[in-house]
Amino acid sequence: MGGLSVADLTGWVRAYADSIHENAAFLTDLDAAIGDADHGSNMDRGIKAVVAAIDAGSFETADALLKKVGMTLVSTVGGASGPLYGTFFLRCGTALFDVSDIDAAAFGAALRAGVDGLLARGKAELGDKTMYDAWAPALDAYDQAAAGGTSTGDALRAAADAAATGRDATVPLVARKGRASYLGERSKGHQDPGATSTTLLLEAAASTLA
Repeated sequence: MGGLSVADLTGWVRAYADSIHENAAFLTDLDAAIGDADHGSNMDRGIKAVVAAIDAGSFETADALLKKVGMTLVSTVGGASGPLYGTFFLRCGTALFDVSDIDAAAFGAALRAGVDGLLARGKAELGDKTMYDAWAPALDAYDQAAAGGTSTGDALRAAADAAATGRDATVPLVARKGRASYLGERSKGHQDPGATSTTLLLEAAASTLA
């Protein structure tokens, strides 16, 4: 078995925490243009709480770890981001329950289960100018790479690159969901903060789970 371990997944979460902290001000600036100006600060607070919970706990399985991440985000991140990211990690954990070898296919299935969860909660569609505009192309790129027999790391690199393209594609869109939708045409010309933090998550995965 050469799949991902609990230690690998813990490293991913820690790397994401570092990235969120480094980009917190940038994420908040993005959110100031079309939202509540708190995405960066909220995510930074929540992911710090996640790291504290990881440090205080012991996790023998991937599902236990990821469910703890999800529950912590739900309880500590304000706005819509906490329930969305929390649901993502909770569903990822559920998908990996009793999976002994987390290979590229299993991890891809977990990612898709996580995104299905946040879609069920957020009801977003492609083109709504939300985090799903990064997730949708990322999942497709991951699945295509994994189907070709590539490694988990290479599939995640493809996913991260596709997420970045999707993130950038949110700039000219008119928001149809969330706080940004209240601005109508004025939401054009701004990068979506949720798509940006999603890209950071996948970039952290690509860098740590290779």
